[in-house]
Amino acid sequence: MSSSSSSSLPSTKLPVKPIPGDYGPHFFGPIRDRLAYFYNEGRDKFFANRIQKYQSTVFKTNMPPGPPIASCSYVICLLDAISFSVLFDASKVEKRDVLDGTFLPSLAYTGGHRVCAYLDPSEPKHTSLKSFFLSTLAARHHKFIPFFQIDLSELFNELEAQISTKKEAYFNTLSDTMSFNYVFRLFCNKNPSETKIGSQGPKLVDKWLLFQLAPLGSLGLSPKILGYFEDILLRTFSFPFFLVKSDYKKLYDVFYEFGSSVLDEAQNEFGIERDEACHNLIFLAGFNAYGGMKVLFPGLIKWVALAGQTLHQRLADEIRAVIKAEGGVTLSALNKMVLAKSVVYEYLRIDPPVPFQYGKAKVDLVVESHDVAFEIKKGEMIFGYQPFATKDPKIFVNPEEFVADRFVGEEGEKLLKYVYWSNERETEDSTADNKACAGKNLVVLLCRVLLVELFLRYDTFQVEAGTFMFAPSVTFKSLTKASSST
Repeated sequence: MSSSSSSSLPSTKLPVKPIPGDYGPHFFGPIRDRLAYFYNEGRDKFFANRIQKYQSTVFKTNMPPGPPIASCSYVICLLDAISFSVLFDASKVEKRDVLDGTFLPSLAYTGGHRVCAYLDPSEPKHTSLKSFFLSTLAARHHKFIPFFQIDLSELFNELEAQISTKKEAYFNTLSDTMSFNYVFRLFCNKNPSETKIGSQGPKLVDKWLLFQLAPLGSLGLSPKILGYFEDILLRTFSFPFFLVKSDYKKLYDVFYEFGSSVLDEAQNEFGIERDEACHNLIFLAGFNAYGGMKVLFPGLIKWVALAGQTLHQRLADEIRAVIKAEGGVTLSALNKMVLAKSVVYEYLRIDPPVPFQYGKAKVDLVVESHDVAFEIKKGEMIFGYQPFATKDPKIFVNPEEFVADRFVGEEGEKLLKYVYWSNERETEDSTADNKACAGKNLVVLLCRVLLVELFLRYDTFQVEAGTFMFAPSVTFKSLTKASSST
């Protein structure tokens, strides 16, 4: 098929070919692909095998959860850096109710509201809610670094204590506590331990997240027969909200009480009804921020640990020299740490914390990969698996390797436009008119501060790393205190 056969479609200089792949028989095709994805092949092999089979980085397939939870699991999969970028084009792709892909959790989990994450930028409420988020974060920018330094100090003290007594320390639990405390204090200006939820915040949010996202996950059970049993358990019915209703009410009450100044701004400056603003604040703080950090910080620690002692020495040297010259951990100092900055971008490239992105074609469109174009019809679901797009061998040299200084220098910085972790190119800002993560700059900043505080305090460290559900699992085995100080 050539582009001239569809005169209403945009023109392309590339040959236009039919999209390969198939969805299989109704009902059974989606289940076939689901079992392959979770149990028979595994996530990355599922995509790699189909690239090999079709000799294409664009193809048709089914994505979980499938029936009976999701009525339609059909997607057009984009797995290269060029085609993937269409997911950022709000004129071509609609982001209405596609945060979790081919299914939408019950709105009871969000107080009956379609929160900002479920809205397309064309919807009026998206503009007011996203503007509210951006304003809230901007007003707290002076707290970003000092609040995080306090929480990191407590984290490192606990890591040291556990390693001293138990010879190891499970990082994820400590990181989750730190992350929730940080997010709550940032938005509510209160330590959660001083509220009625006490230290239960992470557990309350974890349960709320799990019951929403369970159809998209797996425990990685073996043998396969246990996996198939798990599949029936997780993907036959959605978990009802009443199982976490009391937990969510506790979260709502503390955010409503201690986030009153934020809610005042939402109501008075942006015209958002207070109850709706509170549910959006919980989603921003619990799902977007804390939920993202559950993956973000263990992942960063894992990749830096695996990079080895040579990189640790280079980072320590750079960080300590800059801090000594600048007199402290400031934004100016962080911007002068070119290696630390590159390490963070390389982590976000090789192992993005949110690997999936979805959108529905708003119009008939042509999507180009490197050397071929494909026609996508209005209403078809488009799916991008980011770890493949950001490891595109036609863009990145040695894409499967963690190259710490990949983004150093002028040529390295040119590659940032292919780093997509935030639902947008790294070179683009988050605005009220796009779906880029409202806290994208904060995420990068916190990762850099984590590295700075880590290597001001320690020369090197060792971990054991694995995977559990949606996140890397990291256990510290040793921490070597800094041999010299700033």
